[in-house]
Amino acid sequence: MFHKDLYSNVSITREKWTRSYVPDGVLSFNDEEAEGISQPHNDVLVISILLNKVQVKHVLMDPGSSAFIIRSRVVEQLVLQDQIVPEYRVLNGFDMACETTKEEIILPMNVVGNIQDTKFHVIEGDMRYNALLGRPWIHNMRAVPSTLYQMMKFPIVDGVKTVYGEQHAEKEIFAVDEVTLIPVPLTSERSNIKDKHRPQPRPNQKNR
Repeated sequence: MFHKDLYSNVSITREKWTRSYVPDGVLSFNDEEAEGISQPHNDVLVISILLNKVQVKHVLMDPGSSAFIIRSRVVEQLVLQDQIVPEYRVLNGFDMACETTKEEIILPMNVVGNIQDTKFHVIEGDMRYNALLGRPWIHNMRAVPSTLYQMMKFPIVDGVKTVYGEQHAEKEIFAVDEVTLIPVPLTSERSNIKDKHRPQPRPNQKNR
């Protein structure tokens, strides 16, 4: 049987974090960082990166994808077609649609000073973005993207790096085309239209 005095000096202390104190290594966002962002919004996070020391805009950060994708047109503008190698892979979209890629390329990617050789799948045709960065890069960098605050943060040796999104570019990329609505006539109106276009009998013609 344990003696009561054994418990007399035991106490539990719960650490409380306040706004004035944030432990090292914690990536956080606050409302002050959202200044200048158009609100309210449901925008994705679009950033700019350096590929082969050339700035490439309209790069989509997509935590829902496990792939790295780049448009063939971007590779052509970088004049790096000779570095493309054949590689077949089937990419599945969220709607279960499949896209087959036949080529890939490894490019040095620079994101606010962090440089990594990255393998991209080259896709032909039109896309709304120039490149896509998926989960592998985000996890490898221990990055935390925030669509709400339109920025992404990841830890480095001496602090935290912040990548700011380009909300105006996102709105251009994902703008919805205007649709002209054509009113559909009611059933009674459709029957009247059919009667007007139905051939009328001639005056001297008798109904048989």
